[in-house]
Amino acid sequence: TRFRPLSLDIPKPLFPIAGLPMIQHHIEACVKIQNLKEILIIGSYNSHELQGFVQEMMNIYGIAIRYLQEFTALGTAGGMYHFRDQIRAGGPEAFFIMNGDVCADFPLREMVDMHRNNSAILTVMTTEGTRQESLNYGCMVLDKEDHRQVVHYVEKPSTFISTLINCGVYLASLDIFQYMADVFYKKHQQDEA
Repeated sequence: TRFRPLSLDIPKPLFPIAGLPMIQHHIEACVKIQNLKEILIIGSYNSHELQGFVQEMMNIYGIAIRYLQEFTALGTAGGMYHFRDQIRAGGPEAFFIMNGDVCADFPLREMVDMHRNNSAILTVMTTEGTRQESLNYGCMVLDKEDHRQVVHYVEKPSTFISTLINCGVYLASLDIFQYMADVFYKKHQQDEA
């Protein structure tokens, strides 16, 4: 909705930024990562709107790219968990999750190094925002001693939590799916109670 009315005729990931479809900037960043096996694009857009783009990107970058269409918009975690078998099928050590509407200088190599050095389950790209900006994004509080572990997270808080905001770029190990299953199970149990 942030690009309307300019984006009414095309899916948001194909909206041109700096002369390229927005998501092509993501692909360009990803193909620089060593041992990248494939790129999966997850979304709820009609597949015919993205198939030509996907084919063109495979031809340009020489990497397998697949579009996995959600039956309805599931959100970042929902889409990731729904397509977990397709993500695991490639046998990755880890995988990136990048929101399609993020414009950034993606420090993916640095994220890989940090993820490996910390034996992390999930590495989140963050930035410092202002108090006012922080109300529009996911905010997190880090452990006061090691400053590496998130101890509190609130998506778009109604009151100030922190100026450390989520950029919508993640690197996850496959172990994340067990944690997600546990969370979804607990939430399901709470909903039934």
